[in-house]
Amino acid sequence: MTHDIGQADGRPERAGDGGPAGRARGERRFRFLIAGYALSSYGTFLNMVALNLFVYETTGRALAMGLFMAVRLASGFVAGLTAGGLLARFTAKSLMWWANVAQAAVMLLLVLAPGGMRTGALLAVSVVVGACGTLFMVALRSSIPEMVGDDRRSWANSLSITGRSLAMVAGFASAGVVVSLVGYTAAFVVDLITFVVCAVTVALLPIPGGGRRAPGGGGGKDARLDSEGDSGRGTRERGRPGRWRRPGAFLASAAVPGLGLMVVLRSVDAFGSSSHNAALPVHSAALDATHPAVFVSAFWCLWALGNVAVQQVIQRYAGRTGRAVGAPGFGYGTCLMSGAFILAFAGFPSAATAVIALVAGAADGLTEVSYTSHLQTLPAGLRAHAFGLSATVENLGFGVGMILVAAALDRYSPLTVVAWSHGAAVVVAVVFLVRVSGARGRADARATHSPASRAGVDPGGPER
Repeated sequence: MTHDIGQADGRPERAGDGGPAGRARGERRFRFLIAGYALSSYGTFLNMVALNLFVYETTGRALAMGLFMAVRLASGFVAGLTAGGLLARFTAKSLMWWANVAQAAVMLLLVLAPGGMRTGALLAVSVVVGACGTLFMVALRSSIPEMVGDDRRSWANSLSITGRSLAMVAGFASAGVVVSLVGYTAAFVVDLITFVVCAVTVALLPIPGGGRRAPGGGGGKDARLDSEGDSGRGTRERGRPGRWRRPGAFLASAAVPGLGLMVVLRSVDAFGSSSHNAALPVHSAALDATHPAVFVSAFWCLWALGNVAVQQVIQRYAGRTGRAVGAPGFGYGTCLMSGAFILAFAGFPSAATAVIALVAGAADGLTEVSYTSHLQTLPAGLRAHAFGLSATVENLGFGVGMILVAAALDRYSPLTVVAWSHGAAVVVAVVFLVRVSGARGRADARATHSPASRAGVDPGGPER
């Protein structure tokens, strides 16, 4: 097995970043980039609330809000399919820059559109924001190993997730105040400005990754997989940069041993996420019909605190040991997160529910870092396709889940719906953990019976 899911993480990797001074400079640049990304994420979450309210006010129909979200998710789905190909032809920097410019432009279109063209402008916003948000995320995550070095992947992923989590809480918390005090147009202008700032941030930084890289260029010690084993099926033809032998280059990322099951778990996890996102407002209204937003707001604030707290732990762990969060963390984190979200609807006292929300956020943060860090161990040629595939299945799982969950909530309690949805994620996570444990056991057995091991030599020693 060339690229084993049980071996991809769990030991320090060579950074190859040009020494301590180059590493420090690269980390400062990455922090600057994440600051711009967090700001644009704030605008995105602010507008997620403002746009839904504006759609309802403009059309007068609740169905239009569902259509708006469906178009946004569908655009993200399609963008995930094309992201790997785009990153094979263009640099990550150019893709990230144009993603922000396009979103700023479409928000300007919405601000300037006359009353009769607002519906068309809203449709354009849903398409562009959905697609460009996915493209930016794939470009960012797939280029992190080149930006900070392989051994700093967990730190970088944790930092980006922290910025996004804080932006989510700030965006959701301030949306009502901004819309109430200064109106929809001001909210759209704020979002436009955040995209412009992020675009400027990207333009000022030398961001590696993407583009017409030579075969074998990329991800640390796994770069050799571009031309050997199962992982090599997606490499470019010699002498024809930017051309892929077949669409199987995309599918090859799913064929990497163990990765297919990991992506399936990610899709089922997204399905479970749709259940608690849809059920929280219903549950909150049942708890306090006069103030239905209180429970939702408090829950997400505590969730974010748990998420940020675990990111600090992960950053310190990665900085002290140089080790990435291993693939098993994704399985264990999914089990813990799903269990916490189920318990959140079980009617426990407020203090206990607050602890559950913190645990859910912490587990969610762990799964995000471990999953992203593992995909980043793929060779550069397959990494973008793997992240594109991941974005596609996440949008599919969340979109299908929102439809099914909305229908189920008309007949069943929030606890029942969430328990079934997240229960499915737990089942797949257990299968995944069994798969990881078996893979590691076989790898240890091969190492034990290898000639180097019998001679008393650690075959992995020189790379550690």
